[in-house]
Amino acid sequence: MADDRMADIYAAVRLGGVDREAARRALMEVWEELGENGDPVQRCVVAHHLADVQDCAEDALYWDQRALAAVFAYGVPLDEGLRGFLPSLYLNLADSQRRTGDFESARMQLTIARGHLDVLAHDAYGDIIRSGLEHVEQALAAGSTERLSA
Repeated sequence: MADDRMADIYAAVRLGGVDREAARRALMEVWEELGENGDPVQRCVVAHHLADVQDCAEDALYWDQRALAAVFAYGVPLDEGLRGFLPSLYLNLADSQRRTGDFESARMQLTIARGHLDVLAHDAYGDIIRSGLEHVEQALAAGSTERLSA
């Protein structure tokens, strides 16, 4: 069942590259099916990707916060699987805060993200996260609240 659910989640995520509204609807459907007591990894992944398909920074920030809350939910052990999400979650949180104009909080989240980089391998995914940190840092230095290009 969990594998089927993750397949549904990733099918909805793939929609985001083609139809953001369809991706939002599909991810929201999964989010509602999971409920508050759903699997924390699944809740984290859904919220993380819901943030990515939002049109406004405030909505993205809301879902970034929900993704992080799923990782740190009461009684959820912070295992290696969840720890592996932290650099990306804090990066996205920093970027959403930057886009809302909360530069101080964004800088703090970047610092936290950098503190979790040790969980990332030196591979393509790790490179994407490290590069994303640099891009958000540059946008902060420039005082930009614009969405960064993918």
